[in-house]
Amino acid sequence: MGTQILPSSHLLCLSMAIFLSGIHHSWQLEPSQSQALVKIRQLLYNPSVVSIWDSRPDICDLDQPESSSHSLTLACYEDSITQLHIIGNNEPLPQNFSADSLFAALTSLPNLKVLSLVSLGMWGPLPTVTGNLSSLEILNLTSNYFNATIPVQVSSLKNLQTLVLDGNMFTGTVPDWLSSLPLLAVLSLKNNSFHGTLPDSLSNLRNIRILDLSMNHLSGQVPDLRNLTNLQVLDIQDNFFGPQFPSLHTKLVALVLRNNQFHSGIPVELSYYYQLQKLDISFNGFVGPFMPSLLSLPSITYLDVAENRFTGMLFPNMSCNPQLALVNLSSNLLTGDLPPCLQSAPKSRVVVYERNCLSSGDQVQHPYSFCRIEAMAVKILPHMHKEERRPFSKEVLALIIVGVIVGVVALVGLVFLVIRRLNAQNTAKTPATRLPSEQFSTVDAAKLIFDARNISQTMKLGALGLPAYRTFFLEELKEATNNFDESSLIEGSHGQIYKGKLTDGTIVAIRSLQMRRRQRSQSYMHHIELISKLRHSHLVSALGHCFECFPDDSCVSRIFLITESIPNGTLRGCISGNRRQRLNWTQRIAAAIGVVKGIQFLHTGIVPGLFSNNLKITDVLLDHNLHVKISSYNLPLLAESREQVDVGVSSSGLKGNAQARGKDGDKTDVYDLGVILLEIIVGRPITSKNDVVVARDLLIVGMKADDIARKTIIDPAVGKEWSSESIKTLMEICIRCLHNEPSERPSVEDVLWNLQFAAQVQDSWRGEPQSNLQSPDLSSQ
Repeated sequence: MGTQILPSSHLLCLSMAIFLSGIHHSWQLEPSQSQALVKIRQLLYNPSVVSIWDSRPDICDLDQPESSSHSLTLACYEDSITQLHIIGNNEPLPQNFSADSLFAALTSLPNLKVLSLVSLGMWGPLPTVTGNLSSLEILNLTSNYFNATIPVQVSSLKNLQTLVLDGNMFTGTVPDWLSSLPLLAVLSLKNNSFHGTLPDSLSNLRNIRILDLSMNHLSGQVPDLRNLTNLQVLDIQDNFFGPQFPSLHTKLVALVLRNNQFHSGIPVELSYYYQLQKLDISFNGFVGPFMPSLLSLPSITYLDVAENRFTGMLFPNMSCNPQLALVNLSSNLLTGDLPPCLQSAPKSRVVVYERNCLSSGDQVQHPYSFCRIEAMAVKILPHMHKEERRPFSKEVLALIIVGVIVGVVALVGLVFLVIRRLNAQNTAKTPATRLPSEQFSTVDAAKLIFDARNISQTMKLGALGLPAYRTFFLEELKEATNNFDESSLIEGSHGQIYKGKLTDGTIVAIRSLQMRRRQRSQSYMHHIELISKLRHSHLVSALGHCFECFPDDSCVSRIFLITESIPNGTLRGCISGNRRQRLNWTQRIAAAIGVVKGIQFLHTGIVPGLFSNNLKITDVLLDHNLHVKISSYNLPLLAESREQVDVGVSSSGLKGNAQARGKDGDKTDVYDLGVILLEIIVGRPITSKNDVVVARDLLIVGMKADDIARKTIIDPAVGKEWSSESIKTLMEICIRCLHNEPSERPSVEDVLWNLQFAAQVQDSWRGEPQSNLQSPDLSSQ
């Protein structure tokens, strides 16, 4: 009946396979990095999985599918390796293997963000040089033979978000310096040989979401973790923790305390864990009344309280969550009638209640007197050590009574041991009552793996410096927006978008989507997974989400999408708006390049790509450094909400049409890029199809004219600070983008190449001596 809530040995493999499937770029590695790969391969004694390197001219686009025993994933950005993931067959490496040499070679990859070396047979202490891999965001060394303590140098990895060291032979205590890793969101140290008590500093891991310390030799009281409000999964099974129930916040999704030494009562607050999906507190010594409300928690799907000392009576009118997949009440001291919601459970639900004293049901039960006597012992024993100042005669009487009770308890205990041994033999002969624990090894596995996966994803293609994507709680958003006060609404936004301030001072934008259909949160997870990938330096990147549910059936009523807040207005405001200072020509080209890079990421940087994004210049925002970010894109989730979006100037109304997206959705976005380029060039708002036609015709005429005539077309605000070749390049690519036939429009890559060429020409022109030219002062923007 062992449970395993977090399959972290495969967590990184799954996340990276999905994460890398959208990369289609080919990069040329620096020679030093190619040499480092050769060295790494040699130091790992040429595992068979890396033989594919010999047959691939472009190893930067390498993603070998995972086989039954091994896999290889390698990814680059520009000329640097950013991700390396190898799974071997777990055969120990030879005696002359040097972990120090291997990790020293890895330091030759300065931009390495993901390092996953799984089942490669590596052994010895983890090298101290690991702390020099300063760019690491994910470190996964599952299923190797590393031993000794975790070196303190790992605390230097300030960008680390995920640390997975499962299935090794690490010893010592859990390091107290883990709290110095400010971004750590996944910590999994299961199946090692850690011992001692947990450090109180764990309570400072404010970003931690998954904490797995199972299958070690840890003991003592669990520190107060109520401050860890982002914690969703806590798994400490198969240790020696106890005796008191841990102090936790009420927003956990999964809690596994199985097979420890807890022998207190369970707190009443447990009945308010409304997001709890899995609760396993089996094989402990918990005492006191069983709380029937646990059966009807709104999110619960897995409940295992077996092998404890819970007392109390069950009644027929008790209710159960219809989503319950497993309920195990066996080997407690429960009496009464099994509720009908458990007796007539669907075939897919596993219900075990044997070895209690229930009067209904078909599983083996003790007689009622057994549970009554045992329950009496449970109640009396805690008070047996109290001293009472009474007259001598009463004291003697009390001692006699206690002696009798102790004798009865000892006799009952002897009988109990005999009965348990007989039952154990019967159980061995009747395996039908055993729980198929593998079938229920996860609680809403898609959601939990999704959460960990998105913590593990790195900010590929430029989305650096963002906090980890996470699930927000509704209370956080209410506090950030003063309970969604109207004063927090952002003017001019599509739908309801609030400006909020998180407790750490971060300013965010919170978009509220009212759902049309009543569905549970699991139905929206594929949408959320796509949204979580929208993290790029030229997108208003996603930071997290939040579900608001109906209280009666836990269906989703609203979804909140939390994104960056970009404070400096729109691109239109800096080109054709009323701002006193406008962008100069060089800055306009840079802005256009940023927009195209954002569109390129939407098309090719995620799977599935987002096309027909109905892009408008008012959807392009600028930060304080005049760095552009696209704020609106074609999210499928919007089609399931009640939000109506203004389409504005678009090419052909292809938004939302799957067939059109597949056929020429990319060329629809190219048209919209052309409209933005048009406004960048002429410097006045383009608000209708007629405006597009008139301005495009002007550009066509301007292409055939001289510089003096072209000057009458270009925005006067840029003055004389533009080169003829640069403006002609922009005009030409703009005209091509606005072609009536989608097939005649250039590709996004073609647009990007032309804009980058225009930028180079402009930079060269600015380097030459110019007369009376000054860049506009943008300090006030």
